Amino acid sequence: MPTLERHDDVFILDLGDGENRFHPDWIAAFDTALDEVEKAEGPRALVTVATGKFYSNGLDLDWLSAHAEQHQDYVVSVQRVFARLLSLPVITVAAVQGHAFAAGAMLTLAHDFRVMRTDRGFWCLPEVDINIPFTRGMAALIQARLAPQTAHEAMLTGGRYGGTDATAAGIVDQAVAEDAVRTTAVELARTNAGKAGDTLATIKARMYAPALAALRDTDSPLT
Repeated sequence: MPTLERHDDVFILDLGDGENRFHPDWIAAFDTALDEVEKAEGPRALVTVATGKFYSNGLDLDWLSAHAEQHQDYVVSVQRVFARLLSLPVITVAAVQGHAFAAGAMLTLAHDFRVMRTDRGFWCLPEVDINIPFTRGMAALIQARLAPQTAHEAMLTGGRYGGTDATAAGIVDQAVAEDAVRTTAVELARTNAGKAGDTLATIKARMYAPALAALRDTDSPLT
């Protein structure tokens, strides 16, 4: 379950040490953490981290198959998290130490910056292979945060990108050794902590207006 700590000007949001799938309780804990970051005052930034093999494996498909009647509400809650993170009034950095798949990969794209491990772990959008089409909001997020050719390739092929390939494709900003992922992300966040506030929020809101509108669509997120 996500847990939040503050170290001077940097909030560290730990996603967990399992697959870190988006169970409703996990989403609620993540959302509560964003509340705390957003309401804090003064210089601050956010780094998300995880422990073990996975950064996040995305949607909780087991829970979803057992609660099919809540499909739309569940997708709305996931997209709300993406929108909140994308528009958060602080600089955000994903420290990707392991696999980031599907909605877990999309979660990284909702951050301002991404640091990934060089030697192990993949970033991947496998929806084409698991027969789950992207929602309009998810497609808008991916296309807003990646270069057109990279988004095209990642979405249509379900290709797996290691740290070096992900950096070359512009999916992540840096690929570093395992023991440097978190420290690099924290330093990047700390350097930009002074930018938190209303101006940053306005810049993000205007920069990503179409994606945010699609992610916040509660009437027809699945169409």
